[in-house]
Amino acid sequence: MTDAARAQLQIHFCVLLWGFTAIFGKLITLDALPLVWWRMLLVVAALMLIARTWRGLRAMSSRLMWAYAGIGVLVALHWLTFYGAIKLANASVGATCIALATPLTALVEPKLAGRRFSLRELMLGVAALPGVALVVGGVPGSMRLGIAVGTLSALLVALFGSLNKRLIEHADALAVTGLELGAGTLALTVLAPLLALILPDFAGSPFVLPDLRDGLLLLGLALACTLLPFTLSLVALRHMSAFSAQLATNLEPVYAIILAAVLLGEQNELRPVFYLGAAIILGVVFVHPLFGRPRRITGTELLGTAEAKQITEACEETP
Repeated sequence: MTDAARAQLQIHFCVLLWGFTAIFGKLITLDALPLVWWRMLLVVAALMLIARTWRGLRAMSSRLMWAYAGIGVLVALHWLTFYGAIKLANASVGATCIALATPLTALVEPKLAGRRFSLRELMLGVAALPGVALVVGGVPGSMRLGIAVGTLSALLVALFGSLNKRLIEHADALAVTGLELGAGTLALTVLAPLLALILPDFAGSPFVLPDLRDGLLLLGLALACTLLPFTLSLVALRHMSAFSAQLATNLEPVYAIILAAVLLGEQNELRPVFYLGAAIILGVVFVHPLFGRPRRITGTELLGTAEAKQITEACEETP
């Protein structure tokens, strides 16, 4: 098998693992807040065992550390709202909402990452709106709050993903990931009492000790769906273009919806119009990279983008 073929298999395996993220979120019985808190803590603990993480932290300026810490708060809020959407609706709804991150990124990235604004990408963002409307109409009324929370989660992906793209070249990715997720864990600890007042649906102490079943699921979520695919994606990206990686990554919501139907039976909770809306949104996601051209890989994105990864900036705006 050639290196390129092996890389394709590796990246698709990574995307499949990322697709299980929503499934874990549904199976774990913890509320969204302790679920995210434990997931981040376990990933940070694992990263602290890697010498490269510490070397990267020592090489980082204090100003840059504060910037990454602020982004880490956005990452924590993204995960909180992502799992909140799953708890309020289901895994299929959560995954579909996260697919909105691509058109939303097309709108906010030019401002945050200093990239030229693209009218075509704005049109793609608008093209996703009918799909959103169909998704809303294809779920029971009790799940619509989950859609609103999921859309907020996608917006947070667009925000911190764009900021990461702007800063990623200035530090080691593992060190930045450890810093961001560490800051996010601390932020959730401090914000927990306030969240209980502002967002009752996210109420709960982050220090809830999971039982054996939830503990094992959390380990799987942190290690098998976060650290493992991140490492494999770095290896794969040495032998494939960023464009190819992005096209594969766009399959994540598709995998999540299929897995939710097979493992959780969620197809019985959703009307056919939901799947039509999801198809429109995913169509926009797949079309987006085709408006650019492949380029050489200059850096990878961070582990914090686990649910809506654009592993690297897949496209470069065509002059």
